[in-house]
Amino acid sequence: MEFATAKARPCLFMTDAAEEAARFYVARVPDSRLEKTVRPDPAGPALVVEFSLAGSPFMAMNGNPDFAETHSFSISVLADDQAETDRLWDALREEGGFEGRCGWLKDRFGIHWQIVPKVLPELMSLGSEAGRRVQASLMKMGKIDIATLERAASGDVPPARE
Repeated sequence: MEFATAKARPCLFMTDAAEEAARFYVARVPDSRLEKTVRPDPAGPALVVEFSLAGSPFMAMNGNPDFAETHSFSISVLADDQAETDRLWDALREEGGFEGRCGWLKDRFGIHWQIVPKVLPELMSLGSEAGRRVQASLMKMGKIDIATLERAASGDVPPARE
């Protein structure tokens, strides 16, 4: 896919960190790159930065003095295995990020992420009892631990008490 042909793409509207954030993200998510930087003043800060994350188009834009973080938007990344889950989780929390629950985190720019191992949807759809155990185990986690979820699916971990 040529980047400029994407009809829809998320835009991260920031106060003044668009270029810094885009560089931070592409350095941490595989198959990512900066595509284009728009500077109305060649000596000034970027206004718009176009980039791709894992092959998906994104745009970051400066100029929002009322930037407020929200859980209404997050970037979800499917991780192949525990090693990739760990690496992405740690990399995106660098330099001031915060751990959330159930695979969620907030990076230092205030953007929310979900780092989801590819096996999670499979484990949650195994059947009602196994799925409930997986979900109960997931609710206790920050970073997702695949082995713990697999034990929960097999019944080796008791369900959480309500």
